[in-house]
Amino acid sequence: MYTIGQVSKMFGLPISTLRYYDKEGLFPDMQRSSGIRKFEEKELEAMRIIECLKKSGMEIRDIKQFMEWCSQGSKTYPQRRELFLKQKATVELEIERMNRVLDMLKFKCWYYNEAVKDGNEDRLSGIKPEDMPEEIRLAYENAHK
Repeated sequence: MYTIGQVSKMFGLPISTLRYYDKEGLFPDMQRSSGIRKFEEKELEAMRIIECLKKSGMEIRDIKQFMEWCSQGSKTYPQRRELFLKQKATVELEIERMNRVLDMLKFKCWYYNEAVKDGNEDRLSGIKPEDMPEEIRLAYENAHK
């Protein structure tokens, strides 16, 4: 068993966040000893899932719904699967968007590295993608989709 302080350190979260999760019912079967929360492996796994869903952009109310489905047993497998499929698609879209952002940054790093070497932007201002190094051209094209 783990204390709230230990779990706070494990996950890098404030104790107040863990208390909030508990208040919201995200740990329905948590054991207490003299009013002190005792986190078992089940709560740690719930925390891993909660943090994953939070980082994927899901709101607490939807995470709470997921946890309620978990407590309802196997009849909610289809809803839980759908929730994860939806979040997976959301994250994949965000990764795609961020890859375009990263590619623009790669292109601009190359661009300004070349400008520094040249001492100006004259050569670069009219450069065509086909005249860029392949990796930079691919980044440029992805960034400009």
